[in-house]
Parts: sequence; structure tokens; C-alpha cells
Amino acid sequence: MKILHTSDWHVGKVLKGQSRAEEHKQVLAGVIDIARQERPDLVVIAGDLYDTAAPTAEATRLVTRALTALRRTGADVVAIGGNHDNGAALDALRPWAEAAGITLRGGVREDPAEHVIDGTTPGGERWRLAALPFLSQRYAIRAVEMYELTAAETIQTYADHLGRILARLTEGFTEPDRVHLVTAHLTVVGAATGGGERDAHTVMGYAVPATVFPGTAHYVALGHLHRAQRVSGPCPIRYSGAPLAVDFGEQENVPSVTLVEVSATTAAQVREVPVTAATALHTVRGTLEQLAGITPPEGWLRVYVREQPRAGLREEVQELFPRALEIRIDPELLAAPGSGTRVAQRSGRTPRQLFADYLDSRGHADEGVRDLFDELLEQVEH
Repeated sequence: MKILHTSDWHVGKVLKGQSRAEEHKQVLAGVIDIARQERPDLVVIAGDLYDTAAPTAEATRLVTRALTALRRTGADVVAIGGNHDNGAALDALRPWAEAAGITLRGGVREDPAEHVIDGTTPGGERWRLAALPFLSQRYAIRAVEMYELTAAETIQTYADHLGRILARLTEGFTEPDRVHLVTAHLTVVGAATGGGERDAHTVMGYAVPATVFPGTAHYVALGHLHRAQRVSGPCPIRYSGAPLAVDFGEQENVPSVTLVEVSATTAAQVREVPVTAATALHTVRGTLEQLAGITPPEGWLRVYVREQPRAGLREEVQELFPRALEIRIDPELLAAPGSGTRVAQRSGRTPRQLFADYLDSRGHADEGVRDLFDELLEQVEH
């Protein structure tokens, strides 16, 4: 059978105030074109269909149309909720999805059988997919209790809970004539972040070892980390990565989807298919003089300016680079010795003195900024 594995669409993403809606339309059209050309038997979307738990009507329309178009290629389509998604809202769409022949699993249900999906390809290959949406630490404990496994104790870790839940969902991975698959939205220890993920759900105890997946699985389709990569483990484990770089931290990633060919008796053969429709993200850096000599690359820009802060600097850079979405003093300059070592003592000092200390600590010598602060402070006080 052939599987198209994608994840982390983040439809509805706004980058520094810039809507990505048109880019998402083009990117998802690209994913659909790949599905039409490759004719997969199964499409798996491993979470984070949306960028926010309260997506706009436009974002919802785009996602539902994309899922429908993928189903119309003839593939079975399974999508799970990620940490950015509203699991309950996705589950509310299940009647529509089922009528369209699409399988949605937004959150964890009380019956574990609801997360085990069986199918057969037109060629007769039988498959079983264990589908686990994102679980917060609190709901991981609740899911363990729901499934009547051993009693959950507060000293147990998130990884313990996830391991036990996945063991329950994959306990039927024993038949030799069936392809066994897992999809989940989580962080595996040792995997590399893409640069734009939500930190609170990738660190602080949210990482699990690859050993939570059974050696009997033919392929594990993961979402959550935005960089496409293979993860070492007891079975083939892979992140498809995001098909669109959602932030400048991901500008070096190659957006793609993953194609997998596998049978019950042969190992998974994996290849990446690039998705190139999105506008590229670039970072340029230099002094104002150096920046003036740069031909702006195509795409959205982040500009790191190697100048001391002063009034009007942003406007000068914006004039050079109209497509700059983020303009900052170069972090390397701010971290240089002597650039920010003095900390103002609050006790007994006036707001004017504190602000002057702050400007001095940043090497900001523009007297116009101090005068403007004095003017604003006087208006507030009177």
C-alpha cells in the first residue's frame, strides 16, 4: 500500500501581522496535486490542521475543502487533532467527515476502539491504524484511567502514560498479514525541532522515548515537530514536517510531505516530496550601510540591524526592505561585552532616571528619545 503522510498545516497562521491564507491555499493545492499524481491508498494528517483553537470561518472552509479534495483522489483520509487544534471542535465535525468518507479524531474518546481504524486497499492489502491525538499531561492521566489500565499515580511521567495508552491501542498488532500503522502528535526524545513549535508542548516533560511505539508497527506517522526527519526506534518512525515554514526559525527547513510504500511482508520505503508553493522566509543582517547594498531576496524578510538603537531606524530599514515583517537590533550585537551589563536600581529613582539607565545600558544615545519620554511622562502626570 502507499501512504501520504503530512502534518502541521497550521491553517490560519499569521506571521508578524501578515496573513498566510493565500500561501496556505497554494500549499494545500500542492499537497492535493501530489496526492492526485501519487494515488496513495491512505492519507494521514498527523495533527495541527489549524494554527489556533478558534479558527476563522475562512480557515475552517480551507481545511474541510482540502480534506474533501484528498478524499476525492480515492484515498482513505485520517486526520487527528494536534496541540494547536480544538479537539472537541474537530470531533463536532465528525458527522460531516463520516458522510464524506473522512476519519477525524480530534480528542481521546472513552472507548479505545474508536482510535483503532481498519481498512483494506483496492489491491486487497489490509491495514490497521492506531490514531492518537495530542494529549496534554492532565488528559493523559484521564485517558489512562478511562481505559482501565493500572491506577494512574501522580509520580508517573507523561511518557509513562503515553506508553501505556499506545500499548493499549496497538495490542492487536499481531496479525502477520496486515500492515500495522500508528499516527500521533507528540515529541520523541532525540528528534530535532523545526524552530516554530510551541515550546510548552515540546519541552517540560512532554518528550517521550521512541520505545513507546511497538516493534510490530510497520510505520509511525508523527506530527508536532516541523522538520521532516526519521527517528531511530524499534520500528520506522518519521515526522513529515510542515508543508509551510510557519516562522523564521524554520527558514532552513525544506517543506514536504512523506510518501511511504509498505506491505505486510516488506519494510517501509520512504521518500520526501517537496512542497514549494509557499513564500520563502529569509533573514538578512548588517549595518544600515551594508543593508543598503543588499538586493532583497524574494519572500518575507526578518532583518537584524547591526546598529545601536535610535529613533527612526526601523523606518529607514523598512524603506530598504518593504517586505520585512520583523526588524530587530541584531541579537549578537546586544550580547556583545559591555552592551547591556548595567542594571538600574529601582529604589529611590525617578522614572526619568530609570529610563535613562535603560537607554545607557542599550547604548542608545539619541537625545530625542529622552526628550520624547519626558514629554509623554509630563502628559501622564498632569
